[in-house]
Amino acid sequence: MKEKYYDKLLNINTMGNQNWNKTSTHNHPYQPTLYIALEELFENYTLSEDDHIVDFGCGMGRLNFFINHMFNSHVTGVEINERYFDVALINKESYEKKNKKSKGKINFICDLAQQYQVRPEDNKFYFFNPFSLQIFTKVIDNILQSYEENIRDMDIIMYYPSSEYLEYLDYKTPFILEKEIKLEELYKNDPKEKFVIYSLKC
Repeated sequence: MKEKYYDKLLNINTMGNQNWNKTSTHNHPYQPTLYIALEELFENYTLSEDDHIVDFGCGMGRLNFFINHMFNSHVTGVEINERYFDVALINKESYEKKNKKSKGKINFICDLAQQYQVRPEDNKFYFFNPFSLQIFTKVIDNILQSYEENIRDMDIIMYYPSSEYLEYLDYKTPFILEKEIKLEELYKNDPKEKFVIYSLKC
């Protein structure tokens, strides 16, 4: 019931999933992070108004609106699928009608994740297994290049992380595992039901 409750509260529509057989080799299907999972994440991990979060594979924008609602943070969603991108824009217009202070803080970009130009202010990056390891490594390379150009604290937040993602971060990057947040009820039956947060400090 949390799905309907929060969508109504935020004045958006982000429900629905895409079948696996309709996706490409590199881009995984749309599946929004459950609101109960987001509640658990942000009971254990805090953002600020000054944070700039990038959601790679944002779909219809659920995470973006939830974060802005909770913390008034800056959020950018990157989505390759034009249909979901269009829905995200409709959701943005609808959300901003009820949340005037959010104007200018929520943005969506329709592009390949690896083409996204990481901005100097971007400091938190969210992934819910949106694409293949090949694309993930390119995105991480872009993030690290931005770090070198403008050193600041950075976090990578992943939900339901693939072993490939974790191994890459552990052994091929300077990011350090900072925290695991297990979704207790779901984790009993599936050890991937967790958030993992990797950090890179100044």
